[in-house]
Amino acid sequence: MSFDEIIDRRDTHCAKWDKMEALYGVPRDEGIAMWVADMDFRPPQVVQDAVRDMHDHGIYGYFGDDSKYLSAIQWWMENRHGWKIAPEWVFTTHGLVNGTAMCVDAFTAPGDGVVLFTPVYHAFAKVIEAAGRKVVECEMPLTNGRYEMDFDTWDAQMTGDERMVILCSPHNPGGRVWTRAELKGVAEFAKRHDLILVSDEIHHDLVMPGNTHIPMAAIDGITDRLVMMTATTKTFNIAGSHSGNVIIEDPDLRAQFGNRMMALGLSPNSFGLFMATAAYSPQGAAWVDDLVSYLDGNRRLFDDAVNAIPGLASMNLEATYLAWVDFAGTGMAREEFTRRVQDDARIAVNHGPTFGKGGDSFLRFNIATPRAQVQEACDRLAKAFGDLQ
Repeated sequence: MSFDEIIDRRDTHCAKWDKMEALYGVPRDEGIAMWVADMDFRPPQVVQDAVRDMHDHGIYGYFGDDSKYLSAIQWWMENRHGWKIAPEWVFTTHGLVNGTAMCVDAFTAPGDGVVLFTPVYHAFAKVIEAAGRKVVECEMPLTNGRYEMDFDTWDAQMTGDERMVILCSPHNPGGRVWTRAELKGVAEFAKRHDLILVSDEIHHDLVMPGNTHIPMAAIDGITDRLVMMTATTKTFNIAGSHSGNVIIEDPDLRAQFGNRMMALGLSPNSFGLFMATAAYSPQGAAWVDDLVSYLDGNRRLFDDAVNAIPGLASMNLEATYLAWVDFAGTGMAREEFTRRVQDDARIAVNHGPTFGKGGDSFLRFNIATPRAQVQEACDRLAKAFGDLQ
């Protein structure tokens, strides 16, 4: 397939394109949607074939015998990430926002604190607050345009009421691929404060050349408090399948989580299972390799263009397809640079403050779209901030 093909997603019940005018005031006919974290590319043919086979069969009953599905997950984690898992460790949730909510429900109580390293994916805080838990924001220092860990400062913030910490690895929205030393630091932090550690690794397949993702499960001594979360949805652009995996090695944690799944009557939909089984395959792997190469090209194009505009700085993207752009250097108020992006450039983007402390001067741009569209966005940004050049 060609990632350059422009597919019109308007009027397809697509949140990213059909809701941008109502939410951001960006006109649907001439705007560019760069907010919601899904891609404007079709999934690999192997996934399309799986859906076609379901259609051809024509009966959509209860899914039984998930052995092929679980084997596909095992194959992918071992071959792509060097991580051996057992099938009994795997729970399938309705995506990883649901997986996060299930973890909060299973392992914390109302009033407990849940630690986030901010700025970070905005759905975490929404889920925590809706569950009656307290969001504890540990702001990451920004050093030479790169997020780092500051465990000494964060240790001093802890009150003893915290029960869980959620790590986004690779990081959204900053695009960091955490080093082994940093991951070990997070593990030690969790142990010092007796926290359940939930590692959301949904972007682990989308790592730019020259970087290597390390699963948190590869860090020694953390198994008794570790919950891993992965999914096919970001990797293969099948977010609408609402399928994700919570993978728990420790039997006690697994029993707790399984009991909550049972109590809430949760079970996966067959479409997500068929699609994931097809995606986690050699054909899917080859497609991902091509995808990452294409995204790397988009990254270089976008960063070069944005960083050429005085006052704008696009953070070096080590993983994900979500560019995190700092407008602090413009000296503009947040309302002004946001107005220029949305009203003048007609680009719908995510607003930095929704990601928590440290996000005020940022906007997040989704670059998983055909390159011509990225180029058009770059040209519009250059014009919208032309007075700075």
